[in-house]
Amino acid sequence: MTRVSVIIPTYNRAATLPGAIDSALEQTVDDIDVVVVDDGSTDDTEAVLAAYEDPRVRPVVHATNRGANVARNTGLEHARGEYVAFLDSDDEWHPEKLERQLAVLEERSSDWIGVYCDSAYDLSGASGRLRSAAAAVLARGDDEPTWEGNEDLIGELLADNVQPGAGSTLLVRTAVARAAGGFDPDLDRFQDPEFCLRVLEHGKLAYVDEVLVRRTETGHPPAAVVANASEQYRSAYEAEIDRFEDEGYDIRSSHELVLAKRYFAEGRFLRGAWHVRTATVSPRAYPGICWAVGTGVRRRSRPIAGALAVLLVAIALRRRVRSR
Repeated sequence: MTRVSVIIPTYNRAATLPGAIDSALEQTVDDIDVVVVDDGSTDDTEAVLAAYEDPRVRPVVHATNRGANVARNTGLEHARGEYVAFLDSDDEWHPEKLERQLAVLEERSSDWIGVYCDSAYDLSGASGRLRSAAAAVLARGDDEPTWEGNEDLIGELLADNVQPGAGSTLLVRTAVARAAGGFDPDLDRFQDPEFCLRVLEHGKLAYVDEVLVRRTETGHPPAAVVANASEQYRSAYEAEIDRFEDEGYDIRSSHELVLAKRYFAEGRFLRGAWHVRTATVSPRAYPGICWAVGTGVRRRSRPIAGALAVLLVAIALRRRVRSR
């Protein structure tokens, strides 16, 4: 049996797909295969895949576009490995990513059924470096979350304190991923933590505290789509949310912050400020909020919009601080 099957879903990403495939083939773990699911692409993806003569690359083609989660599940159906590892077609792995993860699991008992690692966005340019630096400094004042385990990790995932990014960071036993049912095809957002929650029903997840995945920020779905997905996600885990909020986790309010940032980024400042009023806002969230507001201001392209945005955010944050 193959040790690891790498699953790469792709749709119209002929430009970035080779980087993802090559980063999988260049892993220091030799016993792998790479299942690339072409989800109905209309660009040069077919030609990109045809150029690979490596027998480890196994293309699977959807006749029509069915969505990334369905493509991941198709890859899971074709996986031959003891483990599966997911990789988005615009992300890339460090060469030792799989080796480091497998080494961690080999040191643990059979209760540990998967492992994820850290990742970092490629925020190029001066503004991106400033945003990353500010977030790193402000994050030092936050409480350290639980990164590994089972029960405690569920609360961290629901509260968005831990973001495993399963679509590119997770290595998990293939049998467990199948038993968990794969990725939810109806979710357009929060599909990664939701999948991990179902994986955690079968055992524990470990964590490699290293940036082993380079991610590309390729945009976000509309705020309305995020709001709908958040409602679906929270409704499915309402009992668990109630239980962990009783234990002190801020879950519903953390989702309000996610929605606030999406509305700010669209230039819908009143709607964003409304969600900030009930959001959990820690110091590490300030750079992200400012970035979203700046994006929204640029969309509006009017000085009055910028002044209004800053005023609304300041008022909302001030009310939130006073309410603590």
